[in-house]
Amino acid sequence: MSSWKIIISFILPALSLVGVPWIIHTWIENLSFSTSFASITGFIMILVGISFLAWSSVLFVAFGNGTLAPWDAPKKMVVLGPYRYVRNPMAIAIITALWGETLLFNSFYILGWSLIYWVFNHLYIVYKEEKELQKKYGDAYERYMDEVPRWMPLEKPVQFDP
Repeated sequence: MSSWKIIISFILPALSLVGVPWIIHTWIENLSFSTSFASITGFIMILVGISFLAWSSVLFVAFGNGTLAPWDAPKKMVVLGPYRYVRNPMAIAIITALWGETLLFNSFYILGWSLIYWVFNHLYIVYKEEKELQKKYGDAYERYMDEVPRWMPLEKPVQFDP
């Protein structure tokens, strides 16, 4: 798989994590709730979110023969790493990083953006992505949906062999 496909696949997360929050932070007045604790917590949440996004993306490239971009989706079903706990770790990673940005940049507007981001992702996942994955992977994806929750991670990873 070429490097440019991987780089291009990060356009949507970059817009969600950097572009929109930068516009919000730069163009809209910040609210004042900033503390050192909030800044440190926010920074840690951003690192955790980006780490999980990178981990999930690497799994798509290495084992799924695709990327996180909808136009270059994985060819194989990936049920490794965070996908053994929750079906949408990339979206959760981005939301976690956005919550970290909320704390770091002292902005309820970024929190609002994270909620809008989640609603649009939820609707897209439920009404488009899951239906396409059911068609693409059949019974294996049906079983995966039964065993692994969409948003709330399991305490223990599933043992899943598609």
